[in-house]
Amino acid sequence: MEEGGSTGSAASDSSTSGSGGAQQRELERMAEVLVTGEQLRLRLHEEKVIKDRRHHLKTYPNCFVAKELIDWLIEHKEASDRETAIKLMQKLADRGIIHHVCDEHKEFKDVKLFYRFRKDDGTFPLDNEVKAFMRGQRLYEKLMSPENTLLQPREEEGVKYERTFMASEFLDWLVQEGEATTRKEAEQLCHRLMEHGIIQHVSPSKEIKIVSAVRRSSMSSCGSSGYFSSSPTLSSSPPVLCNPKSVLKRPVTSEELLTPGAPYARKTFTIVGDAVGWGFVVRGSKPCHIQAVDPSGPAAAAGMKVCQFVVSVNGLNVLHVDYRTVSNLILTGPRTIVMEVMEELEC
Repeated sequence: MEEGGSTGSAASDSSTSGSGGAQQRELERMAEVLVTGEQLRLRLHEEKVIKDRRHHLKTYPNCFVAKELIDWLIEHKEASDRETAIKLMQKLADRGIIHHVCDEHKEFKDVKLFYRFRKDDGTFPLDNEVKAFMRGQRLYEKLMSPENTLLQPREEEGVKYERTFMASEFLDWLVQEGEATTRKEAEQLCHRLMEHGIIQHVSPSKEIKIVSAVRRSSMSSCGSSGYFSSSPTLSSSPPVLCNPKSVLKRPVTSEELLTPGAPYARKTFTIVGDAVGWGFVVRGSKPCHIQAVDPSGPAAAAGMKVCQFVVSVNGLNVLHVDYRTVSNLILTGPRTIVMEVMEELEC
């Protein structure tokens, strides 16, 4: 883990490029949406938002009403407003996780229409990728059970990680739980989970590696989209580090930014996180910079761009701190964040 890494999956190789890297990112994006959708589905069942419903003398099993669900997302603070909630559900619809009961509506509408999770009606395509994601979700639930002590907070090179496990202990656990018959089979399972971005390394190369927990939803990890997650319930995995190539053309110091007459302009953004996240990556140190921006996320909508330098977060000056401090301020702060940045003026 090198200085200046960004919040995300250490399982991603920073040198990955071309079609292979794009394919890996797409796999991990799919994993994130699948796991988020599954977590939401389980919660909606628990709270009876999903149930059998009747319309024109016909019963539709395991459905939810679009308008009621949007109300629920806002009430439970999974979305700040109706537009954000609709965007979240549309992402699930685009990935084929939910659908209109009669497949008449491709766009998710905030009205009294019946929708259903494909997993509830048996129409969800269980290819090898989906099976890996669902198995990862099942393992996560087992690891998070109160009687399980495998997940522990650990510290590596001065960086603290929550909910981590040792690779060797995890292999033993998989065999003991009947998830694998031999350690070799357990290792193969771990490789598959890593390939799909479900578990991640968070330590440098060592004989026994510290690995992060199976991700509940990482619509937030650098190995995939690389964006900050805002939801404490749908996206509860801790930040880990990776070190993709910097987008900056050259190093810039805080002193340079503050020099009178320097060719930089200040901008302030108010970013309201949705149930997916805020939609950006911070990297670097003294000053930090914006490494990536999700074009469909809240940060992009507010005007944030890559290569901007972070001046303050919620009124706190961060020009002289590293990305870890900025990451913690964002991840542990309120859903709405106010960020001041500086960007280079065009010649």
